[in-house]
Amino acid sequence: MTDDLTLRAETAGDEVAIRAVTAAAFGRPEEADLVEALRLDPAWISALSRVAVSGGRVVAHALLTRCLVGETPALALGPVAVLPEVQRQGLGTLVIEDALREARERGESAVVVLGHPPYYPRFGFTIASRHGIGVTFDVPDEALMALSLDGEPLPSGTIRYAPPFGV
Repeated sequence: MTDDLTLRAETAGDEVAIRAVTAAAFGRPEEADLVEALRLDPAWISALSRVAVSGGRVVAHALLTRCLVGETPALALGPVAVLPEVQRQGLGTLVIEDALREARERGESAVVVLGHPPYYPRFGFTIASRHGIGVTFDVPDEALMALSLDGEPLPSGTIRYAPPFGV
């Protein structure tokens, strides 16, 4: 990591760089297409599209968008992407922590994530089914996780993602 790292909200003009980071990180365009589709959806919250910038370029991105858990507004984390050449240097952790901090400051209460079970507990995520949270499609139980941002109990119910997620 370089000393000039800045964490901030996505700004106009970052779209191409975010697409490049996301496509490179996943090795395919589908997640980058998802980010672009979410930008056009009412689930988009511009302040919660967070980037890490180093050397004047976007090197990491984390996205939180609106979802529902049952009837309760919550946030969905993902996609999260880091340029392959700077992976495993803590940039993913930093940009996720920045997104979660911003969400807390905005008064959000809950976040869900479908991701790698060993990675997300470091942020406080726990297995969603333990809170009565589920999805309508098959996923490994340990891969669906939830986090309370305000210390209150998490809502229970089925997660309804923004339409671009296709679930």
